[in-house]
Amino acid sequence: MSRHVWGGGRMANERLRTTLTDSEYDERSLADELGLDPKSVQRWITRGITPRRITAHRAAKLLGVPASWIWPDLETEREPASQAEIVTLYPHRSEVPRHLWLDLLTAAGARVWLYANASLFVAEDNPESIDIIRRKAENGTDVRVLMADPDSPECAKRGVEEQLFDAIPARVRMALSYYAPLVGVPGVEFRLQRETLYNSIFVYDEQMLVNQHVYGMYGYMAPILHLRRIQGGDFFDMYVKSFERVWDLSSPVEESNFWRQRTAAINNATHAAAGSSPGR
Repeated sequence: MSRHVWGGGRMANERLRTTLTDSEYDERSLADELGLDPKSVQRWITRGITPRRITAHRAAKLLGVPASWIWPDLETEREPASQAEIVTLYPHRSEVPRHLWLDLLTAAGARVWLYANASLFVAEDNPESIDIIRRKAENGTDVRVLMADPDSPECAKRGVEEQLFDAIPARVRMALSYYAPLVGVPGVEFRLQRETLYNSIFVYDEQMLVNQHVYGMYGYMAPILHLRRIQGGDFFDMYVKSFERVWDLSSPVEESNFWRQRTAAINNATHAAAGSSPGR
């Protein structure tokens, strides 16, 4: 049985044609649902044109079939695009150029998302980072800071796994003290989480650094993956989804035991200082 070949050497997409015929849609109604010209849908069928990935998945969802079944090219395109998102891999976090963290932070305009148990090294290696984050938030950048709850069993367990024991919760508390000036700043959302940390994720607009943790190894020994988001890839977006899932399970830092203790300690120190001032 011969298949009709249309201009440009492209074959008609018979899978799409058949699926559309069997569905409740026709070319026009499907185009209307997608906000497209009916001629676009017609070209998908008659000329075998593959739409953009996001449009293809929307259309496939409406038709009730996998997008890759209608447009097999989507699968062959995905691998190169996802691989192209990899900028480089550093065998150890300690080998990442110190300036890279600051360069990515400084260049970010839309979002700065930080997710780690402590993110202590960010503030210690580049002390100006906290002030830069504050200014960016005040100027409209979406800032999310996500750290471990130092009083959680998961944080204590991490200390045992890395053979650092109480040092891990202590490092988290130290980091929280460094980042505390960001709490309450307009544009900054600061939360603590009690989940298992698989990767530390640092998002700067369309670039990302992922600290890929290894059981029993210190964070600075674990690899860092540098990614840049590319249309059609899914590597970058996979880590964004992971960040968002933990974010949804987290709680504002102000509700934590750490913050209550910190607030009480500051108030006590303030009262003690006032009581010892001259003239009292």
